[in-house]
Amino acid sequence: MPSSISPAALETAVSEHLPWLRDLYRHFHRHPELSMAEHATADRIEQELTALGLEPQRIGGTGVVAVISNAAHAGAGTTAEGPTVLARADIDALPLQEDTGLEYASVTPGVMHACGHDAHATALLGAIRILNENRGAWSGTYIAVFQPGEETAAGARAMVDDGLLERVPRPDVALSQHVMPTAAGTIGTVAGPVLSAGDSLKITIHGRGAHGSMPHTAVDPVVLASSIVLRLQTVVSREVEPGTFAVLTVGSLWAGAKANIIPDSAELLLNIRTYDPAVREQVIAAIERIVRGECAAAGAPADPEFHYYDQYPLTSNDPGVTDTVTAAFVEHFGPRAVYEASRVTASEDFSLIPDAFGVPYTYWTVGSVDPARYRDAVARGAVSQEIPANHSPHFAPEEELTLLTATRAQVVAALAYLGVERGAV
Repeated sequence: MPSSISPAALETAVSEHLPWLRDLYRHFHRHPELSMAEHATADRIEQELTALGLEPQRIGGTGVVAVISNAAHAGAGTTAEGPTVLARADIDALPLQEDTGLEYASVTPGVMHACGHDAHATALLGAIRILNENRGAWSGTYIAVFQPGEETAAGARAMVDDGLLERVPRPDVALSQHVMPTAAGTIGTVAGPVLSAGDSLKITIHGRGAHGSMPHTAVDPVVLASSIVLRLQTVVSREVEPGTFAVLTVGSLWAGAKANIIPDSAELLLNIRTYDPAVREQVIAAIERIVRGECAAAGAPADPEFHYYDQYPLTSNDPGVTDTVTAAFVEHFGPRAVYEASRVTASEDFSLIPDAFGVPYTYWTVGSVDPARYRDAVARGAVSQEIPANHSPHFAPEEELTLLTATRAQVVAALAYLGVERGAV
């Protein structure tokens, strides 16, 4: 019986493909595309998959899926023996002007891969190539999902709505990863909540417009909106139990256009982050109660309007899957390279896919900063000042080590389930 890929063999295989990985990564970085408009990106992914002899599918508009069913040990025409693993990478970029000075910087004005999705797509393509070239080392089915629209929380839902569950085998486990501004060559894992649920909310409040010199004839929505903003600051500080995580941010307040006109409406944009579904419902209920109450107290002529959008689910890692994948990482990368990650208050839509299938998942982080630079910044307490974070116009992962680690991590995590010698990587 064939054995799984040894750590040394995997290191060699991925290193040999580094020029190809680098070319892919630089192509994606140079040519970023916004959420749900990743047409050229999807085309390039399809080209690479087809060149490997696979038959990619378009699902969810610009989403791409490829399935490797390794039936070599099951006999011709039969279902592959072994588990089914789904691995996902997001592929969209951000509406941001790049300011990295990289020779392969974005050539698209106002659009940038500032969150590492170019590295995610590259690493998943690398993992597919390694698994495709080493079919004797594993048994089962591998599903690679290149998901659009993560930055707008639209992509995972679009793929599910477009029949993902019916068009690929049902996985036993789902995997995903994200580059972060930590030391390249390291991997962070954690069981339980790892990324917060996120909800954006537009609130429109109605007043009665008037001349600025005649405020007694108006219901001033500017004053009303201001009182709402102040009162909303008490939701987390006075209604959520101390020690329980919740963030409520008013990111925008817009009203009026001229100094001597009292407008007839105002608009507020809010963002909510929580780790607990019950706390999420509590915060949302408090927001709506406060807004309605303030509008009533001001004598608003119409009820406020609430529009929820960019809603992200909670990402909560399954303990069993996380333990299995973490053990595989420690075995391959060594214990010094794998650490227990902290929860992140950002949000993701990845979990919509495994939740739709009803399967467990884990989501880990991969470092992307030159290790010496990162250690120096940590020693001086200057990480937040000197290390550009995701969504920064200066975000520029250390190329080689980030790509090597992210690609190996995808393969190692998959082989934790698919390896012929279970757990041997």
